[in-house]
Amino acid sequence: MNKNNFTVFYFTGTGNSRYIARKIAAVADGELVELKTKFKTNDYSPVTAEENVVFVTPTYCYRIPQIVSEWIKRVSFTGVKRVWFVMDCGSGIGNAAKYNKELCDEKGFEYMGTAKIVMPENYIAMFNAPEKDEAARIIRNADPFIEAAAETIYSGNKLKSPRVFPHDMLISGSVNPLFCKYSVTSKPFKAGKSCIGCGKCASLCPTNSIIIKNGKPLWGDNCTHCMACICHCPTCAIEYGRKSKGKARYHCD
Repeated sequence: MNKNNFTVFYFTGTGNSRYIARKIAAVADGELVELKTKFKTNDYSPVTAEENVVFVTPTYCYRIPQIVSEWIKRVSFTGVKRVWFVMDCGSGIGNAAKYNKELCDEKGFEYMGTAKIVMPENYIAMFNAPEKDEAARIIRNADPFIEAAAETIYSGNKLKSPRVFPHDMLISGSVNPLFCKYSVTSKPFKAGKSCIGCGKCASLCPTNSIIIKNGKPLWGDNCTHCMACICHCPTCAIEYGRKSKGKARYHCD
């Protein structure tokens, strides 16, 4: 397959997907497009892309983030023929491939498979993020899998989706929409006394859900739980209630 006919779209909160997307784009010599900019500006205008498209995203409750799938559904694409998905996760992606294929069928794309890349955990609203040295080790271990996925994509071949178990089908299926509806909330987010009012959290928020008022961030109702605000805070002033207390912050630069 010839180079220069790939577009790599990516969405990231803490940098894992950006890290992967850059490596894939380098192999395919493809155009790199950050979706956060689209989200922050409510840009659903028609997109002209290369015939081969890769979507690189984190895994949110065993699927691609709803903010990404809804954007893909709403946007009119021109030129796109084949679509690959690469999903980073802390452990697994469940039955996400099924829903990625359904999305491609809805859009008229040829579905070319889904790859799972294990990267450092960042969802500190529920799990523990690794310390710096452990995060670096996980990324080193991920590199060969990223490179293998990139070569498969560049060769025009289909990615082999991970094996799916009944638990995966349950979580990706009926649990995912319930989790997104009832558990994805910004209410526990608070900034403590060490907040310096720099506004970095607001600038990073993909949904513009954070505003700075009287020198402190306030969270709105449109949070997508990307963890960009809490993981990038330069003074670690942000907490997600008690769930983030004492936990390491992680982001991949």
